Amino acid sequence: MKHDRCRDYDLAAGAFVSRVLIILAVCLSPWQFAAAKSPPQRPPNVVLVMTDDQGYGDLRCHGNSLIKTPNLDRFHSDSVRFTDFHVDPTCSPTRAALLTGRYSTRAGVWHTIMGRSILFEDEVTLGTLFKNAGYRTGIFGKWHLGDNYPSRPQDRGFEEVLIHGGGGVGQTPDYWGNDYFDDTYLHNGQWKNFEGYCTKVFFENAQEFIRANREKPFFCYLPTNVPHGPNNVAAKYSLPYLNQGAPDYMAKFYGMITEFDENFGRLIDTLDELKLTENTIVIFMSDNGTAGGVWLGNRNGKKTPAPGWQGFNAGMRGQKGSQYDGGHRVPFFVRWPGGAVNGGRDVGQLAGHIDVLPTLAQLCGLQPALGRKLDGRSLVPLLQGRTSGWTHRALFAHFQREEIPPKWVRSAVMTERWRLIDGKELYDIKSDPGQQTDIAKSKPEVVEQLKLNYEQWWTSLVPSLARNGWIIVGTKNENPSAINCMDWHAPEIKEVPWNQPQIEKAPLANGYWMIDFAEAGNYEFTLRQRPTVANFAIEANTARVAVGNREITGTIPPNATSVTLALEVEAGRKRFQTWLSNTKTGSSRGAFFVEIKRLD
Repeated sequence: MKHDRCRDYDLAAGAFVSRVLIILAVCLSPWQFAAAKSPPQRPPNVVLVMTDDQGYGDLRCHGNSLIKTPNLDRFHSDSVRFTDFHVDPTCSPTRAALLTGRYSTRAGVWHTIMGRSILFEDEVTLGTLFKNAGYRTGIFGKWHLGDNYPSRPQDRGFEEVLIHGGGGVGQTPDYWGNDYFDDTYLHNGQWKNFEGYCTKVFFENAQEFIRANREKPFFCYLPTNVPHGPNNVAAKYSLPYLNQGAPDYMAKFYGMITEFDENFGRLIDTLDELKLTENTIVIFMSDNGTAGGVWLGNRNGKKTPAPGWQGFNAGMRGQKGSQYDGGHRVPFFVRWPGGAVNGGRDVGQLAGHIDVLPTLAQLCGLQPALGRKLDGRSLVPLLQGRTSGWTHRALFAHFQREEIPPKWVRSAVMTERWRLIDGKELYDIKSDPGQQTDIAKSKPEVVEQLKLNYEQWWTSLVPSLARNGWIIVGTKNENPSAINCMDWHAPEIKEVPWNQPQIEKAPLANGYWMIDFAEAGNYEFTLRQRPTVANFAIEANTARVAVGNREITGTIPPNATSVTLALEVEAGRKRFQTWLSNTKTGSSRGAFFVEIKRLD
């Protein structure tokens, strides 16, 4: 594109034509001249679809003889299928790595709650890269990387946004009372009611986005909330599985996947109808191992006999949250009929979520952010069937639930042959894919090499462990800011109230937020035990707010559903905490919901 275009033409042609070409070559930039002569081919569209908690074995095409997934099976037959593809064992970390091309812990996300699901402010996402490249960008479904500025999807490159709050429908940050049917979701920053089942709503709006932008390149990110619990689905989808011997929770889990499959089929039909199939890269994947596709014995403290159907995990050990392969090996299918991607085959090389960004960057001509070291590598050679020169590497996964992650806990070091678990157990994944026989004692040299790989990786993560994902308040981007207890840092308690049923139980729990006050000024803090729409009277008579080393206390009137305290705050990063206390009983809890508003 940057060579002298004048040399491409025969100056011995007619004098007039020659002069015109010379003038164009001098006056136009190389890109402009090339465009004027031969318009560049339109970049491919991208549709990235990800389910939540669907495991590798929760597909008919992977050998599950009970579940019905005809549209995914058909898509599988047309795609390049990565059979050794890994993510994190839980949802927020996988999303962070997927969207940044960097290990989730490096990006600030190693938990799903407690302020550790908030993406670091300086991380650059696929949304931003596609937007900068001239793509239209949209997200439909689950974000779970921060509910406040600067970590919302609209802050990270997504122009059209339709999401539920938090990590799932019915969780603490979500609209109060959402239950998968006829719910209220955040549409471009505002709560809006939608009719229909959640999966249908997200898919239909994604299809509308595609229709509206069919004349230009688009990136459609469709991370659904199903089949994540609670397992709510219409009976017509769950009853067939219940009638075939699946336990109730699994019948509903499979039912959600079957309804998802129907909507996925409609999405593929829409691309066909709009004649976009040939130039659209479609990716299907999941975010961690199965949550409901394996019989776990006694569930929720209830003793129940083993059902006729005990699930299918593709021969793997572990499920969601596990460091064994069943916790993080997931389906990953890629289809691009009009591109240099030869479908209908398997790829056995080790790959992972960190590879998606560099792969799409190469396929779509995106420019990764300067100065950002990516952990992933482009899978384009493997997509094109070129394995010569592909070098082996180690990948890492860990399941962390602490304020500061400890080393070696619930961890996996992976190569194409080996799995080192917790730095102690070693499995030959080729001969023992079910990870049943620990051979660490007979292969000490392999253990030492993999431990060295882990140590180098961990050392590179240490700077991130000293950082926080800050919620920035008092800006024009979000004022007021509505925060909630799901983002409490609370190392002294086991877990924070992360869903609405827990909020209803009103635990005597407390924690603090890490807040960056963008500007100095007078701030109002409105405290609630439940959100405004719940219209619930606070079970306390005294309120207290602490911002850094400053505090203010106030009285809560009887039957009040909220209390507002005001305080002058200096700009900067501060620890922020609240108390709702009952002086008669001596009980106290933090405000589960707080609105922070800068007044001047």
